[in-house]
Amino acid sequence: MTQEISEELLTQCMHCGLCLSVCPTYALTGLERSSPRGRIRLMKNAMDGTIPFSETFKYEMDFCLDCQACQTACPAGVEYGKLVESARALIAARKTGIDIKRIILRRLFGGRTWFRLAASLLRFYQKSGLEKFLLNLTSGLKGDFFARARLLPRLSERFSIDFLPEKIEARGTPRGKTAVLTGCVMDAMFADANVDTVEVLVRNGWQVAVPHDQVCCGSVSAHSGDMELARKLAVRNMDVFEKTGAEYYVINSAGCSAFMKEYRELFASDPVYSKKAEEFSSKVKEFSEFISETGYMKPSVKFDVPVTYHEPCHLVHTQKISGQPRSVVKDLAGQNFRELGEATWCCGSAGIYNVTHVEAAASLLERKLGNIEKSGAKVVVTGNPGCIAQIAAGARNDGKEIEVLHLATALNRLYKSEEDA
Repeated sequence: MTQEISEELLTQCMHCGLCLSVCPTYALTGLERSSPRGRIRLMKNAMDGTIPFSETFKYEMDFCLDCQACQTACPAGVEYGKLVESARALIAARKTGIDIKRIILRRLFGGRTWFRLAASLLRFYQKSGLEKFLLNLTSGLKGDFFARARLLPRLSERFSIDFLPEKIEARGTPRGKTAVLTGCVMDAMFADANVDTVEVLVRNGWQVAVPHDQVCCGSVSAHSGDMELARKLAVRNMDVFEKTGAEYYVINSAGCSAFMKEYRELFASDPVYSKKAEEFSSKVKEFSEFISETGYMKPSVKFDVPVTYHEPCHLVHTQKISGQPRSVVKDLAGQNFRELGEATWCCGSAGIYNVTHVEAAASLLERKLGNIEKSGAKVVVTGNPGCIAQIAAGARNDGKEIEVLHLATALNRLYKSEEDA
């Protein structure tokens, strides 16, 4: 994850084509240049000077979802995610003039102030009735702007970090100390899932720290090529989380946990933070990974409707975590579990992809909703805020009665049902 594209990684690709069948953008366009091996060829030619850093090159690096499904399929073990993010960082470093996208992302994710302001305005827009009025008024209109407006996620009533205390004691016999990331999107749009995460941990004997001076994990910045801001945010989080004294950092967003595990690579050559980053990343555990490894109380009650599981890209492909959450969901659903066709296929959210590439994201969402409908599921469980927001908005717009839940929410709901029984 530097501003140089690794020659070693580039030459690992055998151009065998096994990545083609799992690449969403190749499936959409049928163009070789929109496939992993096609983009690797573009990168190699650009680094060799065979082709310039053209608009086509820039477009293809940006058009990529960075879902990393190709990494799972690749027999040579090419770390494609590192390649495409290095290419984006190189493009960002070469840009001249005013970069509006970079400015907006730096404002939103560089600290809490601007993100909270934007989220608060969006919350007012939704709660005031203005959204409903405008959507009804523009219901027959088409275009990227109106498509984005119809896919806006619901905002939580409050930010979770505003009411979660910085320290919550374990219930029963204490098992150790954990710290959780409230995140950006999770904090503003899925505050309840953050609360459910804390309650599940506490119920299972873990003390939980919620550091209030934490910041964005840095993943959005890194995936957009702004490695400078990504490192700045990572440094802040490492310092803040270290002070909690926690043995584990439990992260309930697949994209965030994937990136926080990569802090060690982000600072591999840093004389000051390399050791701290290594120690930090070794403590990071994704929520389903953590409860599966350490054990959790299994509710005696089950879901009484068909349930399926959608696999977030940065969980199954980047972190290679698939069996753990699936096993938990099966425990919660019992005989009502339904397999989801193409469960590992990207839903089109991919960070801010559904904002920057509306048409492509909409096509991927339609494919995902079609598979959910075929499964017969009424509840979709997953582990990433982007996936939850994307699938829920798509189902809502299509009038489908599908509930999309974070795994922590699904588990905590059954815990509460068990208490009420």
